[in-house]
Amino acid sequence: MATVQDSDFDSLVPGLPLSRRTFVGGSLAAGFALAVQPALGQSVVVTPADGLVAGEIALPAPDGVALKAYRAQPAGKGPFPTVLVVQEIFGVHEYIRDVCRRLARQGYQAIAPSLFQRQGDPAGIDSVADILAKVVSKVPDAQVLADLDATAAWAAANGGDPARLGITGFCWGGRITWLYAAHNPKLKAGVAWYGRLTGVASAMTPQHPIDVVDKIRAPVLGLYGAKDQGIPVSDVDDMKADLAKAGKRAEFVVYPDAGHAFHADYRPSYRAADAADGWGRLLAWFKASGL
Repeated sequence: MATVQDSDFDSLVPGLPLSRRTFVGGSLAAGFALAVQPALGQSVVVTPADGLVAGEIALPAPDGVALKAYRAQPAGKGPFPTVLVVQEIFGVHEYIRDVCRRLARQGYQAIAPSLFQRQGDPAGIDSVADILAKVVSKVPDAQVLADLDATAAWAAANGGDPARLGITGFCWGGRITWLYAAHNPKLKAGVAWYGRLTGVASAMTPQHPIDVVDKIRAPVLGLYGAKDQGIPVSDVDDMKADLAKAGKRAEFVVYPDAGHAFHADYRPSYRAADAADGWGRLLAWFKASGL
């Protein structure tokens, strides 16, 4: 039976109550969680869609599922460099959709596939612990990687440039970013935001980022918080050392005053200065990698 690691739990909602408000909005969970709503006076970033082609799509997955996704890209024919955007445990909600629009405004085709679609919708679950146990723990890495391949293929056939493919992911998606960099030889670059680097092998998650260092093909930028209660700095140091030993191109930034989810502007964990610095580094990393 799949289990949920304490580090997953602690990093997501350190010191916060675990009940959530029901997600509201579209079929890709466009709302936000009560346990992670903004602190008093905090402003959620809202990126307009004017001048963009943005909205929900469905693309063919390898098993025949019509995989839902959110796509944003500049208006026009392209081809545009493509960035796969990988969700947190809360699904493809408005924050993830907004990240896609932010990337589109920088000239990218950004697509966030609904990677939990087969296992369940986090929007209908009342606690973080239950999301992890009932949905996340049942999602096989192999399925996720195959869905990302299918998303990249759809992108290439619909305005994306197959020679310029990148990926970025947050929390759960940060871990997937590292794994995808070891999976797809066509990937140009990745940016992993506070993604777990180590863990216990299971049927669903047979390997973790530190286990696939030798297979990583694309340069990856890792953005982490020194005060993350679920990802100790020692894990970052170990990953950095292993990557250097293997001769892989990677960089890490550890923000000394940031915890987990410091880029998530809809949560009390948000740190505006660190989030802005990380975003600037993401754009520079992609540009330097040919995206």
